[in-house]
Amino acid sequence: MPRSSVVPPAVPSEGIWPGEPWPLGATWDGGGVNFAIYSENAAAIELCLFDEPHGPETARLRLTETTAHVFHGYVPGLEPGQLYGFRVHGPWDPEEGHRFNAAKLLVDPYARAIAGRLDPHGPILAYRNGDDRLRDGVDDARFVPKSVVVDERFEWGGDRPPRTPWHETIIYELHVKGFTERHPRIPPELRGRYSGLAHPAAIEHLRSLGITAVELLPVHHAVTNGILAGRGLDNYWGYDTLGYFAPDARFASGDRGEQVRELKAAIMALHAAGIEVILDVVYNHTCEGNHLGPTLSLRGVDNATYYRLVPDRPRYYMDYTGCGNTLNMRHPQTLQLVMDSLRYFVAEFHVDGFRFDLASALARSLHAVDRLSSFFDIIHQDPILSRVKLIAEPWDVGEGGYQVGNFPLLWTEWNGRYRDTVRSFWNGWTPDIRDLAYRLTGSSDLYQGDGRRPWASINFVTSHDGFTLHDLVSYERKHNEANGEDNRDGDDNNHSTNGGVEGETEDAVVTQFRERQVRNLLATLFLSQGVPMLVAGDELGRTQRGNNNAYCQDNALSWVDWELDARKRRTMDFTRQLLAFRAAHPVLRRRRFFRGTRIFGSQEKDLAWFRPDGAEMHAEDWASPTRRIAFILGGDAIPSPDPWGRRIVDATLLVVMNGERDHETFVLPERRWSEAWTRVLHTEPTERSHVDSHKVAAGSVVELGPLSIAVFAGVPRDVDS
Repeated sequence: MPRSSVVPPAVPSEGIWPGEPWPLGATWDGGGVNFAIYSENAAAIELCLFDEPHGPETARLRLTETTAHVFHGYVPGLEPGQLYGFRVHGPWDPEEGHRFNAAKLLVDPYARAIAGRLDPHGPILAYRNGDDRLRDGVDDARFVPKSVVVDERFEWGGDRPPRTPWHETIIYELHVKGFTERHPRIPPELRGRYSGLAHPAAIEHLRSLGITAVELLPVHHAVTNGILAGRGLDNYWGYDTLGYFAPDARFASGDRGEQVRELKAAIMALHAAGIEVILDVVYNHTCEGNHLGPTLSLRGVDNATYYRLVPDRPRYYMDYTGCGNTLNMRHPQTLQLVMDSLRYFVAEFHVDGFRFDLASALARSLHAVDRLSSFFDIIHQDPILSRVKLIAEPWDVGEGGYQVGNFPLLWTEWNGRYRDTVRSFWNGWTPDIRDLAYRLTGSSDLYQGDGRRPWASINFVTSHDGFTLHDLVSYERKHNEANGEDNRDGDDNNHSTNGGVEGETEDAVVTQFRERQVRNLLATLFLSQGVPMLVAGDELGRTQRGNNNAYCQDNALSWVDWELDARKRRTMDFTRQLLAFRAAHPVLRRRRFFRGTRIFGSQEKDLAWFRPDGAEMHAEDWASPTRRIAFILGGDAIPSPDPWGRRIVDATLLVVMNGERDHETFVLPERRWSEAWTRVLHTEPTERSHVDSHKVAAGSVVELGPLSIAVFAGVPRDVDS
């Protein structure tokens, strides 16, 4: 928004006015631009202007005013689209944690857009001769991206956040380019872009599935490092962030502010379709790597402020991320940077939530992960951020970093235990049936004790990181050779199976086994309490040919293939059926954990577990390993959603799971649960419908095929609303 409509007086001879210390970054007010940048340890900062991303410097102006460590100045006459960078002067003393080098042009940490590409083979290292204790004096301005002055104005019209309740949420994790690049109904000029994501064909697919929220892999501006570039690869996933306020220009038609407008337009289009937008954000580390990495932004602005340094050897970085560095969330300015970025994307882009990559790293006060860290305190007290969806990836690579179940109220978590347990059950590992029962019913063992609800668990079987769903049942070993690391990268512990043949095959028996397993995994996901997350393309049988770490594969290996054969169409149709089934049954979307007892006003328990012989399970049954289990979800025992006590009544559902590789029989529960049962869903792959109306009397024996699920609905009772 313009700060003033007053026409500024003539530009002073020195070309810069004192300006204001707030807001940080470059702010256009209609008559010029205010620049403000924080550095606690810098001696001086110069603003450099450019006309082209890799052209010569056209002006250099010193920011002579300093307020509370913020260097600031106002340049009249500058307009949106202006390119700029900073040169920061100060001591080069790595042994004390300082790495100032004015020869290196720096991206504004608060840049609203970034133009140009990084040339990783240019002189972007601030040291020379391979020794980071020796400062390099070669100017790198032609080789690095430039910050862009942006006009923030955008016509949002009547945009309203969908505000889908957590228990109604279905998340679809996607990569902007990967989802749209090969879509035949999206015009070629829009593919791979934010505009492609906003296209009616893309939105139609999401709505046809029943998706309520898309979780976008990082759209903060990222760069590709020299190692990947040397292999001819790219930073496809985008987890090496350069700018926390700048939408990635890779997904836009231009880089002079187009990325800002086009991302906003995409979010507005998704909102109009009732779909929320969640951003995957990487505040745990940056693209600058370890002490031998490039100097592109924060390292040169104020290394000791923004990074966690080894206390007794500040030349080196604490690395809880496996990426060379960790942001210093203990410093107020770094916390402000992160919080300002989050608020900016909520206020200016109307995003509906965030998924925090390696979130445990953000909560390390000293070394241990701290539930009461300043990071959590500030978010919980913030009137904007406390109202959006907050998802933690609850681990990092440091000691004690696996924190599934330990994040505080308001947070949901990627439930890694759900993923591992469900994979293990269906792919042949001997299960702990108690663990499986917890995962199917919302993981109360992880989340109930501190007052959270079933939707604290983000349930997933696959994510961007690992095998696709098709590959999970087609490969028992990773095949990451294309990444150029001799197959050393990626996780070796996948809990996967291949049906007897490694990789693609035409063998009918193997392909039928795989199709059944895909259905089992999908059905388990959408029949579980909690919030399900589906990865883009899993419903279409997408394969990465066994690559379980395709972070650098910006090509057809990672992009969604929209060409469907008969098998893929069956998988897509089954996925749609599952999501429609979940939407039709409130008992699958409970707001509170099960009690295993009768709830006031109901005629039955809310949850009961059964052996194959139809008897209810007792304590000793839980200690016996089994691959066969059944459970009932009481349709008239759903807790009231409001203080008026109005009840939700659903059909009572019986879910029967056969994890054996042989046909098995089950006895349907006795009449007190239902007079008869109708099979409404099953996972055995056949050409016929997966729904039938044949009623089976209570106490009857039914047969399930090997590795399959069947869902039966009881005869609904007449209950007062």
